[in-house]
Amino acid sequence: MSEKEMFALLLELWRDLQDPGFLWQVSALLLSLLIAWGATRLWQRRETAVAAAPYGALRAFGSGSLKRVSFPLLALLLVLIARRAFRHWHLGPVSLLDLAVPLLLSMALVRAAVYVLRHAFPPSGWVATSERLIATVVWLGFALHLTGLADPLIELLQQVSFPAGRQRLDLWTLLSGLVTVVLTVLLALWLSREIESRLLASETIDSNMRVVLGRLVKAVLSVIALLLGLSIVGIDITALSVFSGALAVGLGLGLQKIASNYVSGFIILLDRSIRLGHVVAIDPTTSGVVSQITARYTVLRTLTGTEVIIPNEYLVSNIVRNESYSDSQVRVVVSLQVSYGTDLELAMRLMNEAARAQPRVLPEPAPQVLLTAFADSGISLDLGFWIGDPQEGTGGVRSAINMMIWRSFRENGIEIPFPQREVRLIGSPPAATPPAAG
Repeated sequence: MSEKEMFALLLELWRDLQDPGFLWQVSALLLSLLIAWGATRLWQRRETAVAAAPYGALRAFGSGSLKRVSFPLLALLLVLIARRAFRHWHLGPVSLLDLAVPLLLSMALVRAAVYVLRHAFPPSGWVATSERLIATVVWLGFALHLTGLADPLIELLQQVSFPAGRQRLDLWTLLSGLVTVVLTVLLALWLSREIESRLLASETIDSNMRVVLGRLVKAVLSVIALLLGLSIVGIDITALSVFSGALAVGLGLGLQKIASNYVSGFIILLDRSIRLGHVVAIDPTTSGVVSQITARYTVLRTLTGTEVIIPNEYLVSNIVRNESYSDSQVRVVVSLQVSYGTDLELAMRLMNEAARAQPRVLPEPAPQVLLTAFADSGISLDLGFWIGDPQEGTGGVRSAINMMIWRSFRENGIEIPFPQREVRLIGSPPAATPPAAG
């Protein structure tokens, strides 16, 4: 819109204020806004029912994608219909409706941009700052458009140019190109995040494959968006061959560990050697449940609540004990000794009963007591039993079984031997008495 057109619109609006038909414009605009507001409120009330729909696409349609922009879009549609009706049946001037169209369109753009930004990145402080920045830029552009200053500003930016290789760029090309690339990348990140959330929520696909597909979709869409944005701006994509070659050399020389971790991450996800929920032991002091697998590292949550971040390269190149790789059942052994005068059959039966009394101990395979050695202090017995929830740890079930064995042994007079030492104190010889004086 040029300055003359803007001035003509404002002049027409001023004239319409004195026209009795102007009230019809106000009434039509208010009615459109009221209907849009009521429909949006009804949409929000039905959000819970829509979110429970069995199809992910329907949930996305009802809960997020159009909810934020439903009011301005619906109001814009109603205003356009009202403006068309005013002109068709000659009901009166439409200058106010003409002014409401770009206002509602700008509001829809701001809300859509904010929605994409919130869903493209995880919640953080800079996202809120970016939302205000986007709103400011959109409304500033709308103000420049209404005042007619947009065209002179664009011409001024186009006059500031400089050579860049075989091309000659100006500030307006750089600014519009930057906005285009940012918008395409943001749309790609939002779309990849939506697809990844749907994949992770799917129960028909393997957990590792869901993570792999989510990472691949995000990487592919980001690359496509970047190349598409550069193509729209007019930058030759073949000029990036030098950059890609330099990046490959950098990965080969200075980023070997990082590249190795990323490759190892995809290997772990594809060969399914380690999966979410597996109980893994890295070394004698580090074991826990796999809570997260990313492209660069794996998070292991220990029984103490500590989260251990392990580079994927370490999991691929070292021996890792996976206690739930093919079966979640784990065998636990409790060892003790009894004296040589003990009734072994009674002791073994009491130990077996102590294991069977624990709810975490599996009935099959059944607990078993073995005589392992005739030691110096007593007879060594091993109680072996199986549990199906190794992620809960073995310390609690060991303690409960040991306490029950100790009570049973004490009630039946079974002695658990322990080293005994005898200390003898040998007195010093009496001192010699001096001879008496003659």
